[in-house]
Amino acid sequence: MAKIGLYFGSFNPVHIGHIAIAGYMTEFAGLEQVWFVVSPQNPLKKKETLLADHNRLHMTRLAIGDNDRLKASDIEFKLPVPSFTIDTLAYLKEKYSDNQFCLVMGEDNLYTLHKWKNSEELVKKHPIYVYPRPDSEIPASPLLDQILSVAQIHHVNAPLMDISGTFIRNGIKNGKDMSYFLSPAVWKYIKEMHFYEK
Repeated sequence: MAKIGLYFGSFNPVHIGHIAIAGYMTEFAGLEQVWFVVSPQNPLKKKETLLADHNRLHMTRLAIGDNDRLKASDIEFKLPVPSFTIDTLAYLKEKYSDNQFCLVMGEDNLYTLHKWKNSEELVKKHPIYVYPRPDSEIPASPLLDQILSVAQIHHVNAPLMDISGTFIRNGIKNGKDMSYFLSPAVWKYIKEMHFYEK
């Protein structure tokens, strides 16, 4: 049974921090693969800040290149919106029954689990691999405490990656060279398509 880490996000754009975290999970945390699950357009987000689904998926594929331990997944594009992690996992488990699916998330996301749909059921069935995020604070929530008490959490000592999509988008908008934070293929595509310039 292959142990697959699911790394959910908008990847707007996917950057070297994302790739480094995924690589760390396969090399040091015991995951055989990490799948980047690109989240579909959120109706609550402004369209000008979030690129179309297919553009973000394409950038993720460009960033991964021929690394067979990483994979870009469009699975949530096929599911009802809004997509809930528990529903995505149920679909994947049915489709790929030979795999064990785990969650890969930043410490900041871990502390929002009490807001997720059916989170207690989710954490009992799927281990969570957590990487450190600066300034993560645990909110005072008895519900969160209960969820965390039954979760299978693996804290992974990955390097701190304080890079965000917002930082990159703002840099591009302000005419900065943000190539240092992106894979060359992704940077080339962003420049060709004039993404994030306005």
